[in-house]
Amino acid sequence: MMVNMEVCANSVRSALAAQEGGAIRVELCDNLPEGGTTPSYSQIALAKKTLSIKIYPIIRPRGGDFLYSDLEFSIMKEDIKICKSLKCDGVVIGILRADGSVDKQRCAELIEMAKPMHVTFHRAFDMSNNLEQALEDIIELGCERILTSGGESSAHRGIEVLAKLSKLANGRIIIMPGAGISTSNIQEIIKITGAIEFHASAKHAIKSEMQFRNPKLNMGSIADEFSYDLTDSETVKNLIELANKPI
Repeated sequence: MMVNMEVCANSVRSALAAQEGGAIRVELCDNLPEGGTTPSYSQIALAKKTLSIKIYPIIRPRGGDFLYSDLEFSIMKEDIKICKSLKCDGVVIGILRADGSVDKQRCAELIEMAKPMHVTFHRAFDMSNNLEQALEDIIELGCERILTSGGESSAHRGIEVLAKLSKLANGRIIIMPGAGISTSNIQEIIKITGAIEFHASAKHAIKSEMQFRNPKLNMGSIADEFSYDLTDSETVKNLIELANKPI
């Protein structure tokens, strides 16, 4: 069975590179250093116009935790409507309660609003208080996959938990490993977890072409504001080839 790749794309440019490299789907987002937030209307619209692969924007109004105010939840619902109007293939969501359990009521509302789009549950899962219970809750909600690192800082660290989750899922939902996946560990992750999909940004740093640089200030909290990350199509190709190479 072919192992497929989803790319976490931080722009239309990255999404195009993901498509060129052979990814079947992009999780379109902004602000990767914060774990990804909802991209702009124009990013989503242009991605839909220029890409032929599936596009799943993340529905996340800010970085930080996954406990949202009523206002933030309203923003998420409006973003779902935008994605639906642009005919996206799916969306990526995740909401928790203060006790760390899956907020089934709010998630169910978003999933219902999203139809007929498909829904992936993102790494809010990894921040839940009980991964096995969260798995069952998300299956009950009707999501098609869970993006997870097995509750660890990277998929490689959580490799045994990922394998266990795949067994517990037993085909009822796709367990998609993500976080820190690289050419050096993809084969081991696929072999041990039995994953049929995986998630990576496959990014590399692009140096700014600015000649004048004001050394006295930064516009934000990023240390080097004269470089930015983009998905690399060759890295995408290499990851897919390694994931499907017999060991």
